[in-house]
Amino acid sequence: MDESTTDPREYYRAKYQDIEDLPGLGPATAQKLSQAGFKTVQSIATASSRELIEAGVGEVLANSIIEAARKSLEIRFIRGDELAKIHAGKRKLTLGCGSLDRLFAGGVDTESITEFYGEFGSGKSQICQQLAVTVQLPEDKGGLDGGCLYLDTEQVFQTSRITQIAIHLGLDPEEVLKNIIYASAFTSEHQTVLLESCDEVIKDQGIRLIIVDSLIGHFRSEYPGRETLAPRQQALNKHLHKLKRLCTGFRAAAVVTNQVMSTPDSFGGPQFPKAVGGHILGHQAHTRTFLRKGRDNLRIAKIVASPFLPEGEATFRITEGGITSDDEDV
Repeated sequence: MDESTTDPREYYRAKYQDIEDLPGLGPATAQKLSQAGFKTVQSIATASSRELIEAGVGEVLANSIIEAARKSLEIRFIRGDELAKIHAGKRKLTLGCGSLDRLFAGGVDTESITEFYGEFGSGKSQICQQLAVTVQLPEDKGGLDGGCLYLDTEQVFQTSRITQIAIHLGLDPEEVLKNIIYASAFTSEHQTVLLESCDEVIKDQGIRLIIVDSLIGHFRSEYPGRETLAPRQQALNKHLHKLKRLCTGFRAAAVVTNQVMSTPDSFGGPQFPKAVGGHILGHQAHTRTFLRKGRDNLRIAKIVASPFLPEGEATFRITEGGITSDDEDV
């Protein structure tokens, strides 16, 4: 990066806007890539040559266009001070709740995966639906001034809930709903295909938040038994890698929800909820947050793992207007 660059966000501005602009890429090859789900420069820049070869592109050309796409996005080795400028340009997405924003040091990070896991009724989907609204707030109010891609695998998304939250935040509910691009996934394969083919939607609709609610449900039900654990984890790993590439390539935030299973302690004591997904999800999710119910209708959020946030807890309530904390006006 040239030291004269003043806006670190320019680091991610592509020289080539469409895949057809990449040198050496003809219409026929562009169509092959598009049919395989590679519809944007960002998706090619973050792909492996093997993936493009499997899409029907020759090895030499695959390496060539990947290199061109990565140079276009300035994906290369840089100095630590340059990286500091890039990090300074990243944005946080407010959760619309003071206590949670303080817990997350300002909000959910862009270009990373934030996981919320907990038992039924702990508030996972409530937080997701609130984030689908807050992402549309202007940046000076903690939003990202963009849209939300909402992948719903449990059919829990409610437009009426979005309307309530939007009104509480002073936004026009109709406009808010227009900026939420929704899809319902009915199987793990359907879920994977939807995410694999959404690059163009993200680009065209100005998406700044990608939500998968819930991430693991279909994988958990379709891969029962220990003998299916390996293929399940491989499929889940590929799914998470795609999500990570999307949020990095488009400078978006990614939020996933996860289920839990009960695990007894070594002395046969009480059962403790543990996130499903094993090490695959543990390594891929940047910030892992455990949600649980408390007394008097309180919910507790606890950051249990994060490379850039300390462990900590915060309480919140689920109200008619959305997620709030006790120090806010409900």
